[in-house]
Amino acid sequence: MNRLLPLCCCLLVACGLPPQQQALLDVKAFIQKNLDALATDSQALCDAAPTPSGRGWDLTTDRPALDAMRAAWKKARPDYERVEGAIAVLFPEVDASIDERYDGFLEGAMDADLFDDQVVTGNHALERILFSDTTPQRVIDFEKALGARYVPARFPATEAEARDFKDKLCARWARETKQMAAEFKPLALDAASAYRGVLGSMREQVEKVEKAATGEEESRYSQVTLADMRANLEGAKTTYAAFRPWALSTSASAEDARIQAAFAELEATYAQTTGDAIPPVPTSWSNVNPSMADLATPFGQLFTAVRRAADDKAPGSLAAEMTTAGDKLGIPLLPAN
Repeated sequence: MNRLLPLCCCLLVACGLPPQQQALLDVKAFIQKNLDALATDSQALCDAAPTPSGRGWDLTTDRPALDAMRAAWKKARPDYERVEGAIAVLFPEVDASIDERYDGFLEGAMDADLFDDQVVTGNHALERILFSDTTPQRVIDFEKALGARYVPARFPATEAEARDFKDKLCARWARETKQMAAEFKPLALDAASAYRGVLGSMREQVEKVEKAATGEEESRYSQVTLADMRANLEGAKTTYAAFRPWALSTSASAEDARIQAAFAELEATYAQTTGDAIPPVPTSWSNVNPSMADLATPFGQLFTAVRRAADDKAPGSLAAEMTTAGDKLGIPLLPAN
C-alpha cells in the first residue's frame, strides 16, 4: 500500500521524537487498540451463538444467548466506528465486506440465504438477524421497497441455519476483523492516512444523519446510529489530539482554538439526545429543503450541526479548520478513489 511506510521508520525511542512522528505513533496505537478489541468482541459474539439440536433459535429458550450476542455486537460497533476513517482508506475491500449496508450489498445480487457467508456479510448482516424481532417498521418498509431482492430478516429456523449463522456468517466477520488487526500491526501510518482520514469520518456522520430520513440509516435494526456517530467523533478527537502538539508548534496553531470549539459544539449537540438512536425524523422532512419548523426539531438541529461540521467550505467549520491546519502542516491529500 503506497500510503504506508515501513515500520522500521517508526521504531524509534518515543521520548524526544519530533511531534509529527509522535503523532503517527499515537494514532497507530489508538487504531491498533480498537482493531484488537473489535477482533475480540466479534469472536465473543460467535462464541455466544447457539446451535440447538434439532431446531433453530427460540426467543425464550435462547434468550441468554441472544442477549449475549446483542451485547457483543453493540460492544464491537464503537470499536470499529472510532477508527473507520483510517480503516476505510487502508483496507477498502475488507471495510466494504464488514460494513456495507444491506441495500448496498443487494446492488449486485440477491441474498436468498441470510445465514451463509456470501453476498450480504459483516456488521449489518448480523445486526439485521439479531434485532429482527425489534426492527422499526419504517426500516422494514424501506427494505420492502427494494422489491424482489428483499428477503425478510428473521432468526435461524432450523439447526442447519443456526449452524450456518455461527460457522459461516459470524465466522467470516470474526475472521475479517482479525485479519485487519493482524495486517495493520506491522504497518506504520503516514500523515495523510492518519490525519485526513478524520475528515472521512466526518463525512460518514453526514451520511448517517441524511440516510436516517429514509429508513436507510447505518445501524438501523438496533437503532444505535447516534452511538456510531459519537464513536466517529471520539475517533476524530483522539486523532486530532495526537496531531495537536505538532500543530501548536507551527503556524497551524491559529486554527487550533477553532478546531477545539468545533469539536465541543458537535459533542454538545450529540449530548442533547439521550440514548443511542437518532432523534425521530419529522414526517415532512426533506434533506434538500427542510422547513424552518423541521429544522427546529431535535433531528433538525442534529442534521444542521453535523452538516456544518463536515462542510469544508464553511468558514469556521470543523472540516474547514482541520483542512487548513493539515495544509499548513504539509500533510498530503489522500488520493482520489
